[in-house]
Amino acid sequence: MSDLLSPSDPALLGDLRQLIDGARTRAAQAVNAEITLLYWQVGKRIRTDILKHERAGYGLEIVSALSRQLTAAYGKGWGSRQLHHCLRFAETIPQLEIVNALRTQLTWTHLRQVIGIDDSLKRDFYLEMCRLEKWSTRQLQERIDSMLYERTALSKQPEETIRHDLALLRDSGIHVAEYLTVLPPRKLLAERLHRSIEAARARLPKAQEDAL
Repeated sequence: MSDLLSPSDPALLGDLRQLIDGARTRAAQAVNAEITLLYWQVGKRIRTDILKHERAGYGLEIVSALSRQLTAAYGKGWGSRQLHHCLRFAETIPQLEIVNALRTQLTWTHLRQVIGIDDSLKRDFYLEMCRLEKWSTRQLQERIDSMLYERTALSKQPEETIRHDLALLRDSGIHVAEYLTVLPPRKLLAERLHRSIEAARARLPKAQEDAL
């Protein structure tokens, strides 16, 4: 009887571990997608039901009151700062179809890092590159901190800048402040960033083939 319980087939154990790990990953992704949608819905309701009022300070007062009530009911995680993140999320990405596409590929932490960016072109660049290149939240923050967007915009070969995106700013000889004054016109900027995104998309089929 003891022989029946022994792992006589290592391949079987490996297959079972893959099944378990795969199920856990899919479950985590499903939970993330639902939580992300929830945060967007909360932000949308705050935006449409509360901030439509014009009296100065009214919105802040209500958000603070909501935060206290939600925290009392559900515990930590619904502070004023979180509600403002939800509101910002709904303001920067008001289209539900875009939210639905992003929430299946990026985590809430990814989205929270990007929605704080004011420039819509810069924000869209990081969202799309993060989605295509499957950056971790740490990698995303590193690329934001290294001003990948600005370096790509200045590069004559933006796809190469993306490929070597871990280059240090000090090696380029350009100070951070200079990026903000030498950026090209917005139309040219959009074209260059579009080229870098298209290059990332073109790499996807090859990467998928290599993974098989």
